[in-house]
Order: sequence, then C-alpha cells, then structure tokens
Amino acid sequence: MKNYTITVNGNVYDVTVEENGSVSAPASAPRRAAAPVAAPKAAAPAPATSAGAGSIKIEAGAAGKVFKLEKKVGDKVEKGDAVLILEAMKMEIPVVAPEAGTVASIDVAVGDTVESGALLATLN
Repeated sequence: MKNYTITVNGNVYDVTVEENGSVSAPASAPRRAAAPVAAPKAAAPAPATSAGAGSIKIEAGAAGKVFKLEKKVGDKVEKGDAVLILEAMKMEIPVVAPEAGTVASIDVAVGDTVESGALLATLN
C-alpha cells in the first residue's frame, strides 16, 4: 500500500492505494480510466450580459454542473473571491477570481453542465 496526498482545486486529500501484483515487475502498458460521458445537452440561449465580455477569463477547472452564482455582472471582486460554485462528483467547488476586477459577464446559468476549460465568466 502506498499513501499519497493529492490537491484538487485547493482541497487536500490523503489517499491510500493498494498495489496489485509484484512491485518489481514492470507493467506491460498503463491502463487509462474511462472518462465519464455526459448526455448531450440542447443549446440554451446565452445569458444576457450588460457590460460585455471582459479581458480576464474565468474557466472551469473541472467538468460539472453550475450549482450557484455568487456574483452578478457589475459586482467588484478581489483575487480569490468566489464568482460561482460548480458541483462535481457531489462536491461543491468554488470557482474564484484570478485577480481583482469587475464582473463583465456571466456566461453560464444555474443548472448548466460545463466541461473542463469552458468559459464561465469574464472580468475587467
């Protein structure tokens, strides 16, 4: 058994992994885990934005569902403030502002399913 500490989006997890087979024998080929497949979603109309797209992008760090919007267009944010909350694997993950600014657009709505790297909001 091996113990590892893993950090995911700022959350720290201690995990124990059991090794199968001989430790000294090399593996023939690494196995890849099957990626979860989300059901296709009909395109929803883009949320209205009053200030237009900003120059600072806030993107999803993981695939999930938009659980809650913490800020709205026009709100001032500091670096590290939660802009919205994603739900992934039954965990609530805050998506934070990478720097201080003003929310220029919110490009998702509560309930939207997003992929990793998807544009969620922009700041000026």
